[in-house]
Amino acid sequence: MSAGAERAPCGLPRVGLGTAVQGPRPDPVRRAVLRAMQLGYRHFDTAAHYATEGPIGEAAAEAVRTGVVASRGELFVTSKVWCADAHPDRVLPALRRTLSNLQMEYVDLYMVHWPVTMKAGRFTAPFTPEDFEPFDMRGVWEAMEECRRLGLARAIGVCNFSCKKLEALLSFATIPPAVNQVEINPVWQQRKLREFCRGKGIQLCAYSPLGAKGTHWGSDSVMDSGVLHEIARSKGKTVAQVCLRWVYEQGDCLIVKSFDEARMRENLDIVGWELTEEERQRISKIPQRKINQGRRYITEHGQYKSLEELWDGEI
Repeated sequence: MSAGAERAPCGLPRVGLGTAVQGPRPDPVRRAVLRAMQLGYRHFDTAAHYATEGPIGEAAAEAVRTGVVASRGELFVTSKVWCADAHPDRVLPALRRTLSNLQMEYVDLYMVHWPVTMKAGRFTAPFTPEDFEPFDMRGVWEAMEECRRLGLARAIGVCNFSCKKLEALLSFATIPPAVNQVEINPVWQQRKLREFCRGKGIQLCAYSPLGAKGTHWGSDSVMDSGVLHEIARSKGKTVAQVCLRWVYEQGDCLIVKSFDEARMRENLDIVGWELTEEERQRISKIPQRKINQGRRYITEHGQYKSLEELWDGEI
């Protein structure tokens, strides 16, 4: 079974294609997603904030029409409610807009993008302190549960939640989150969060498994790691494949983001081989530093006045 088709116990395919791209690029996204489907990808990750739901829906419809996939049911499409819609009365309308964009009757997984609330209509940066409002976790999650009950989302989850925030959510949730999508890579290994989620039956899904090099907030610390380069050379693999294989071996799902066909193929080639125990030990000793710290959500007058408050001391 290819990595693109293999699924975690919760049903989430182990490897997905991410579509958070810089600037409006609907046609390149549509073409890349369609090609990814032809190569074996089945999990596609989008969000209202990415503005890529439309081209994903177009690619999915074309894939069904041309026989690349037998039906919509072969695909696993995830989207996220943005902070400006993280209000109890705005979650369901936001999902309905997402479904309209996707031209689909349901998403397989709908997630809270950040444990952050902004004023309605605030979708693009830069954000000001006045844009932020208190995050009503209980009210927002009850709205997410309603999305699940209505069948508009087959599963619901969260992104960027710490152990402490998950604990708070689980204390009142009727339907627990199926997934917590967070930054995971060899430079930010998330051992504590993984242990917590495993104990609660929550699947971790890694974004930025390669460190998001080239983005406005990313880092080259993963792809330029001397340890990872040495392991890659010894195995005849790329640094990217070593990183992805390491995440895969943790039992996590992962989101890769490349529209280059050669790299899309390469990113699926992480099964049929494994890291040695010595290599795993070397990776475990890489100094840890969170790359996506979410600094734009820190404001003196907002809910989170420090990184300590946003991440509950877990970075």
